[in-house]
Amino acid sequence: MPVVYDIYDLMAGAILTRRQVMCTYRGAPREVCPVMLGRKNGAACVVTWQFAGTNENGESVQGSWKCLELDAVSDVRLHDGPWHADDGGRRPPAWLDDVDLDIDRVSAPPPRQG
Repeated sequence: MPVVYDIYDLMAGAILTRRQVMCTYRGAPREVCPVMLGRKNGAACVVTWQFAGTNENGESVQGSWKCLELDAVSDVRLHDGPWHADDGGRRPPAWLDDVDLDIDRVSAPPPRQG
């Protein structure tokens, strides 16, 4: 079982720096951009835009809001790459009961030099 606080900190860092996250969720490889951290029914969760990877059934996912329970997330790696979110500009569903961090409430980081 992963240490949820470490994963929480990694997801928070990804939100604050607008970095992609590669991870495994319930056995499926996911490529996501996290946008919100908090709790749903007492469980730590992250709301993400999944731009690549698969779902638990092995089906390809390219552009979908997902709410991931952090205790089911593993193999978390931050990744440099373009930020992805809903192309229609819609906000994610209101899955979280309590929100700790919301990308829309933090200022954008400075552009990366490179």
